[in-house]
Amino acid sequence: QVQLVESGGGSVQAGGSLTLSCAISGPTWRTRGMGWFRQAPGRDREFVAAINRISGSTLYGDSVKGRFTISRDNAKNTLALQMNSLKPDDTGVYYCAAGELYSAENDEYDYWGQGTQVTVSS
Repeated sequence: QVQLVESGGGSVQAGGSLTLSCAISGPTWRTRGMGWFRQAPGRDREFVAAINRISGSTLYGDSVKGRFTISRDNAKNTLALQMNSLKPDDTGVYYCAAGELYSAENDEYDYWGQGTQVTVSS
């Protein structure tokens, strides 16, 4: 069973930066696609970024393009999300996800972490 554990969330002022990490364990050959999603209170889960762990190809949600960077370290089985120029609208619980393909769609991911809270104050 693939397991995902996020870390690195916290509170930051607008304009600041945070880096989230996701540690992956288990049969990682099942996880060619990995992504980050977020969910704010009262809102649907939103796609943030995704990466193909083999090719390194990436996808980004429109609201984070140019500010966030997704990366992976296959040797260490970790996924990261570097978040710069943070805005109050970036506040939410951030989830790491893994699946066969990298995609912007929730349904393409089979495994999810528990989430880590990010709070951006104005």
